Amino acid sequence: MRHGKKFNHLSRTKAHREAMLSNMACSLIQHKRINTTLAKAKALRKYVEPLITKSKTDTTHSRRVVFSYLKNKEAASELFREVAPKINDRPGGYTRIIKLNNRLGDNAQMAMIELVDFNELLLSDTSSKKKSRRRRGGKKKAADSPVTEVASNDSQEAIEEAAIVSESVPQEVKEEKVEEATDTAEATEVVEEEKVEEATDTAEATEVVEEQANAEVVEEEVKAEETTETVEATEEEVKAEETTENEESSTEEDKSSSKDGENEEDDKKE
Repeated sequence: MRHGKKFNHLSRTKAHREAMLSNMACSLIQHKRINTTLAKAKALRKYVEPLITKSKTDTTHSRRVVFSYLKNKEAASELFREVAPKINDRPGGYTRIIKLNNRLGDNAQMAMIELVDFNELLLSDTSSKKKSRRRRGGKKKAADSPVTEVASNDSQEAIEEAAIVSESVPQEVKEEKVEEATDTAEATEVVEEEKVEEATDTAEATEVVEEQANAEVVEEEVKAEETTETVEATEEEVKAEETTENEESSTEEDKSSSKDGENEEDDKKE
């Protein structure tokens, strides 16, 4: 019978329940966040938060007590080395339970349990919030009239100073505008000089190109003249050779004809 037993048995025996909570506590300390059912998460919160409070006093006795519950050297050492320094200033409430969607198989209510000081996203959001600067004060009493007069005098002086400053500001603005105009004029002069230099450079480049083109044309003309001269010389040589050959052939014909005539005369004489 469970008379007077208010904690959730989780449908398990005492040994099974304690072993399960010990394993879940070790997983939570090592991974800083686990997903489980809502009932187990609530039971785990009651189991692990006293151990975290015990880890604030780093003594041999507290280490032995925590190890008797966790039964895991790595989880116990991580609890005392990493978790305890971060939660040292927090007076309880070391875990957070966030409800999730129901499980598909049995439609059980799921939840995520995590260590509060290890959720960096929520910590950054809380640190980035701005504090309100509203003043909550009652109305001033009528007896404070001298103070109001002094304040009005101060406000008039502040207005006069602002007027003086406003008069001096246009002069400064004018001086700044003049300086900007001079700077722009100098910049335009520099740009014009650069353009003139670029134009001269381009003109010189075009002149050089034209000279090179003229030189190439002259060279081509000279080459053409040389080729024509060589052709004429070769033609003259060919003509001279032909004439010499014709003369030689004519002389040979004359000699042959003269020999024939002599032979005929000799025949006649005989």
